[in-house]
Amino acid sequence: MRRRPGIQGLERSRATKEHFRTLGDHVNETKQEVMRAQMGSFKQSLEEFALKYKADIRKQPEFRAQFYAMCVSIGVDPLASNKGIWNKLLGLGDFYYELGVQCVESCMILRNSVGPLMEVQVLRHHVQARAS
Repeated sequence: MRRRPGIQGLERSRATKEHFRTLGDHVNETKQEVMRAQMGSFKQSLEEFALKYKADIRKQPEFRAQFYAMCVSIGVDPLASNKGIWNKLLGLGDFYYELGVQCVESCMILRNSVGPLMEVQVLRHHVQARAS
């Protein structure tokens, strides 16, 4: 015949649960520390890559698009903040600010001939022609 759990059995069960809870907390802390170290290493490697290819990222639209696509695919948005690390490293904020100014200037120049609305291709062609 089976005996019902007594006070000693309940205390043993409670101690076992507490032991596994503290063990689980320790495992979670260890995993978080490892993840922080990996993220720090990854961030440093990405910054080194960005510094190494800074000129290419700024000058080559295809390379810049690939770099941006790579960053987005891993959850990093280099354009998210003008005050972020990417603006300091790459000057991406400056590039897009300058591009925006060129677009506005082109719109102002073409407004009398095209009107208040224009196709993006017309704007792109005008901005590229001014850059050449």
